[in-house]
Amino acid sequence: MNESATLTRASQRKLATASRLTALCRQLTAERGLNGFTIEEVCSEVGVSRRTFFNYFPSKEDAVVGVDEAGETRRFIEEFRARGSRGWPAVIDDLVDFAIQATNAAGLGSAEHAEFVAILEREPRLLARVIGMGRVQELKLVKLVSEREGVPLDDPLARAAVDVATAVLRSTADRLSDPRVAADFGAALLDSLAALRAVTAPAAS
Repeated sequence: MNESATLTRASQRKLATASRLTALCRQLTAERGLNGFTIEEVCSEVGVSRRTFFNYFPSKEDAVVGVDEAGETRRFIEEFRARGSRGWPAVIDDLVDFAIQATNAAGLGSAEHAEFVAILEREPRLLARVIGMGRVQELKLVKLVSEREGVPLDDPLARAAVDVATAVLRSTADRLSDPRVAADFGAALLDSLAALRAVTAPAAS
């Protein structure tokens, strides 16, 4: 067996283990909440050691999210910069697109979406972890936006673009448990953005 084949199999085993850990953590969080189970319980069920768990995820929250947040953020920054300045509406579009990419990377398909809604009802703070829109991340986004658009860090338009994207994300999160909302987070997010633009559009003369 050559070295590349060995590495591929090792990577596949690692991915499979991470997927099992995430699936169980999501199930238990939906049923009991984050404080309702222990890492030891997860490790025993999956058949790995506590040390192995922490080789994959630094916390239960990260295991539930199930995505390489740092890696996803790096990829977004590179892509965001590469898209270049195309006007302020495009900034908001790009930020929303990142949120959709992040939820997709976290494995939120149709079945997983229903489970994740139950998780968010118990632990709404997890959504901020998935989409990386905490307060610290917001400040980093303002800096990133101002750099791409060529404006000062304190430019109100850069702050406003991030605030709008954040408001849309939080509004969508609040609506996720409503059965009338679109069947997946990405579609619901785009619906929220379209609604915002509709109500803020200039009145027809």
